[in-house]
Amino acid sequence: MVKIYTTITDRYAPLHQTVIAGTAGEAIHALDGLLGHDSNADLTALHVDGGGVSDIVFATMHLLGLDFEPRIPRLSDRRLYAFEPSKRYGRLAPLFGHRLNRDLIVSHWPDIERVIGAMRDRTVTPSLILKKLSAYRQQNSLAAALREVGRIERTLFTLRWFDDPALRRTVTAELNKGEARNSLARAVAFHRLGRFRDRGLENQQTRAAALNLVTAAIILFNCRYLGHAVEEMRRRGSQIDPAMLSRLSPLGWDRINLTGDYVWSDHLDLDANGLMPLLIKPLP
Repeated sequence: MVKIYTTITDRYAPLHQTVIAGTAGEAIHALDGLLGHDSNADLTALHVDGGGVSDIVFATMHLLGLDFEPRIPRLSDRRLYAFEPSKRYGRLAPLFGHRLNRDLIVSHWPDIERVIGAMRDRTVTPSLILKKLSAYRQQNSLAAALREVGRIERTLFTLRWFDDPALRRTVTAELNKGEARNSLARAVAFHRLGRFRDRGLENQQTRAAALNLVTAAIILFNCRYLGHAVEEMRRRGSQIDPAMLSRLSPLGWDRINLTGDYVWSDHLDLDANGLMPLLIKPLP
């Protein structure tokens, strides 16, 4: 069993996809889409669900100058970390894990810089090196040092999550976009019930790329017509709240024929921009 791990922007555009084992953890693949894409998208933050979270990813994102903002499903499972003894924090002491090891971070800082530099320069795929580092436990001191850095960032983010309702709403909204886009992808991947029966990784990657291409085409199609509809309604004098526009989703496929007969005609009724007439009722 395999699954497609796809990175999308906040405007639903797919940046990167890769085929991974169905039982593989997602955390080590989270950075591939951010560092491996060739678009001009200005990326500042990464939002993932619980499956994409690890201390090493927290550390790597921070050192790359990006914000890592995952959803925290169960705050009771989270621990805070500090360089001081936990008893210094009074009633919060039960929330703290072990003390952070400053000497471990300092002694491995040159190695950490080299690893981050190799990712930034695309010398190595992030998932490859993170997979190797995550496979180690305490016997690998570089991985342990990265985890210590990550625990600092995880602690700061957890405190923000406690304190900032707007952050929680933003993360939830962005992840909901991903879930909605996955629903579209499942609707498109009807052929062979959406299952990959190709054994070769190259063929699997090709099918994953084709699926992203079709979903991206549907999203672009919807965006063009949504923009056209908004312009027409404004031309007719309708008042449209800009705040509502940001909530429009270009993921609908009710009017798109995903199965059945496809008719290609040279005599479609198109306007000057190549768009079909809008199904907007005339004003009374």
